[in-house]
Amino acid sequence: MTGLAYAPSLARPAPAPPLTAWRLLLAGASVFLLLVYSQAWVFPLMGPQADVSQGGLIRALYLPAYAVGFLLLTVSPGAAFQALLRQPFLVALMLLVAASTLWSIAPDQTLRRVFAAYCSALGGVVLASRLKWSELAEAAGTAFAILAVISLLVPLALPSVGIMQEIFPGAWRGVWSEKNALGGNMALGFAIMGAAAMLNPQRRFMWWGFAGLALLLTLMSTSKTSLVALILGLGGLVFVAIVRRGPATRVAVLWLAIVAAGMGLGVVLFAADVIFDILGKDATLTGRTEIWAAAMTQIQSRPWTGFGFGVVWDDLGPWAPLAQMTRDAGFTPQHAHNSWIEQWLGMGILGLAAFALLYAQTLILAGVALFRDKGAYLAAPFLIVYSLMTITESIAVTYNDFRWVLFLAIAVKLAWPDREIEARRG
Repeated sequence: MTGLAYAPSLARPAPAPPLTAWRLLLAGASVFLLLVYSQAWVFPLMGPQADVSQGGLIRALYLPAYAVGFLLLTVSPGAAFQALLRQPFLVALMLLVAASTLWSIAPDQTLRRVFAAYCSALGGVVLASRLKWSELAEAAGTAFAILAVISLLVPLALPSVGIMQEIFPGAWRGVWSEKNALGGNMALGFAIMGAAAMLNPQRRFMWWGFAGLALLLTLMSTSKTSLVALILGLGGLVFVAIVRRGPATRVAVLWLAIVAAGMGLGVVLFAADVIFDILGKDATLTGRTEIWAAAMTQIQSRPWTGFGFGVVWDDLGPWAPLAQMTRDAGFTPQHAHNSWIEQWLGMGILGLAAFALLYAQTLILAGVALFRDKGAYLAAPFLIVYSLMTITESIAVTYNDFRWVLFLAIAVKLAWPDREIEARRG
């Protein structure tokens, strides 16, 4: 009996630190910041066609999120600065964002968007510098859970608002303007809430319940691409769980993952039509390839510098890049529908290279975390879903978008482990 009292396997885990009022306030501030950047309020407040006259009001409604970012910065400015320095390519990228004002086709608009981009990036940095992996997963998971519940209630209570009536009648869109936004956000939310369950096992049933709601909403959106992203995110969670079981299992799973990735790449390269048939897509990806071709034509005129951060899609002049892309594509695009082309178009080769280096560093750190850090439960599935989304959506190096804020939070957090936060908390 005496021996059993000292058996490590029977020892009770140390109790979690109490949730003081201050910690609850900071946690609530983190969730609020993500909810504002989710843009889930834009469609219900402004309608499906928010016009230019509402632009000033929409920008003003992001100011509370900016304020929260600065508030969280004042809590631990030294930690935020040190964490940022561990992602040097992020620093270089944000410097290029500001520098693009010098060659922008609309420098006044670029300057305004630089401020928004910096405030958004600050949100990601402060979340990473003050939250442990388990806390970051729960903060983001709480934001997605709130959005999921609202996106369930709105279609049930107000079908004319929450369900599409014209282009894709019957498809749920929740609190966003179209079904793919609901599907994509819920696919990302599924990965994050699944990670919250793995990192906080005492609340795993609650988080898997919310993840199940995210799956339901993805299905109701009828977005097949989002469903594929969700399944891949679930696969990422399973992959991390298996890899962390032990060395022998780790080697076998890694080899299987490499083989599967090679087979997937082969299908994409040599049998893409099969994927299009399964997803119900045409070979142009619903016109996206036409946008890409039109954007690449414009890039040729300014390959090194681009046209300036965040201004290409708002310059309505008859000879502006947007006018020429509209003529080439046959319709007016809202963005490049590809995060990589977007960087090239806005900031040239230098901006594209800076983003690529940041992205590569993040992937490498996530690979290392598979073997060393439980944060891989959040980083791996998130990056899988996010990477897929960057192919068809412009969600990188942007502003007022919680997907980019979360990417930066994870990118910085991978270089700022929990022990740094624990040391500062004492």
